[in-house]
Amino acid sequence: MAAGLTGWGEALLAATRRELGRLRRDRWDLALVTWLPWGLLLVLALLMGDGVMRDLPIAVVDQDRSAESRELVRMLDASPGLEVVAAPLSLEAAWPLVRKLDVFAVVHIPPRAAREVARGQAGTLLAYYNASYLTAGQSAARDIGDVVDAFNRDVVVSSVALAAGPATVRDAPVAVQARVLFNPERNLGRFLLGLLVPALLLLAAMLAMTTSLGRELRDGSLAAWLAPQRWPSAAVLGKLLPYLLLFTSYGVVGVLLSAWRAGDAFGNAGGMLALLAGIVLLYAAYASVSLLLVGLTRDLGTSLSICSLYAGTVMAFAGATFPINDGSRFLHVWNAILPFTHFVVLQARTLDMGGAAGTSLAPLLALAAFLPLAGVPGYWLYRRAARRAAAGAAA
Repeated sequence: MAAGLTGWGEALLAATRRELGRLRRDRWDLALVTWLPWGLLLVLALLMGDGVMRDLPIAVVDQDRSAESRELVRMLDASPGLEVVAAPLSLEAAWPLVRKLDVFAVVHIPPRAAREVARGQAGTLLAYYNASYLTAGQSAARDIGDVVDAFNRDVVVSSVALAAGPATVRDAPVAVQARVLFNPERNLGRFLLGLLVPALLLLAAMLAMTTSLGRELRDGSLAAWLAPQRWPSAAVLGKLLPYLLLFTSYGVVGVLLSAWRAGDAFGNAGGMLALLAGIVLLYAAYASVSLLLVGLTRDLGTSLSICSLYAGTVMAFAGATFPINDGSRFLHVWNAILPFTHFVVLQARTLDMGGAAGTSLAPLLALAAFLPLAGVPGYWLYRRAARRAAAGAAA
C-alpha cells in the first residue's frame, strides 16, 4: 500500500510540475492566474471608493414658496446623501432633467402645503425617483424620506402647536422605527465587493482550469499524456492543483480583507474557519464542473463558451443581488446548481451576520456535493476521451 501511495503521489507531483512548466511558457495563461485578476480587483476597489452614496443630485419643485417649504429644501440640500442642484418651476420642467440624468429624483411641494399643515390637515409631498437607475434612485428616495421625517418632527409639529395650541398635537397611534441589520451604514462597497471579489476570482479560475483541461484535447496531447498513466486520477488532480492552490489562496486573502473591513468579523472564530473551508470547497466545486464540461463536450471552444455562461452569470442568479423567490422553476434550478449560490449564503451567515459555525453546515454540504456529482462523472468522461483518442491514434 505504501508503494501504491508513493506512486500516486509521484504521479500527482509529475502532473503538477508539467502544468507549472506549461504556465511558465505561456505568458497569457500565466497572467490569467496571477496579476490579471488582482489588477481587475484593484480597479473595482478604486471604483467603489467610500462605498456610501453621497450628494446624489435631485431637483425640488417648490410651488408652495413658504418659509416651511424653504426650510425643507435647505434640509434636503444639507443631507449627506443628497444635493439640490435644480429648482424648476414646474414638474414639466423637471422631467427633462431626469431624462438627461442630471437628477435622480424630483421632489414636488404643491401649493398651499404649509397652510394645510398649519390647519392640522395632512400636507402632501410627492417624491419621484428614477427606477431605471434603481440603486441611485432608491437611495435618493430613502434619503428624501428620512429628511421629511426629520422635517415633520422638527418643523411641522412646532408650526401646528403654535397655530392650534399644544393640546392639538398628538403622537401617531402607530410608529415605525426601521433598524438596518448587518450593514447599518448601507455601504454599497462592502456589499458589492463581498460579491464581486469571489465572483471575479472564480470566473478566472474556471476559465483557467477549463483551458488547461481542454488544451490537451485541442492539441491532441491527451492520449499521449493521460492514457498511459498508471494513476490517471493523480494526473488529472495534479494538472488542476496549481489553479486550486492559487485561487484558494486568493480567496482567503479576499475574505480576510473583507473581514478586516467589516470590523468585528475576526471575533467569530468558528464562522471564519467554516468560511475558509467553504473557499476550498468553492474552487474544488468549480474544478469539478470544469472537468465535467470538458469531458462532456470534448471541445475547448464549446467548454469555454459554456464556462463563461455558467460562471459569468453568478451575480445575477445567485440570489444575492436579485431575489428569486417568485422566479420560474428553471431559475430556481439554475440557482441551485451554481456553487457560488451556496458560498454566498455561507459568507452572509458567517462574515456579515456573525453566525456560529453550526449555521454553515448546509451550504458547506451543498458545496461538497459538487465534487462527487460533477467531479466523478467528469473524470470518467475525460478519461474515456483519452482512451478514445489513444485508440484513434493506434488505428
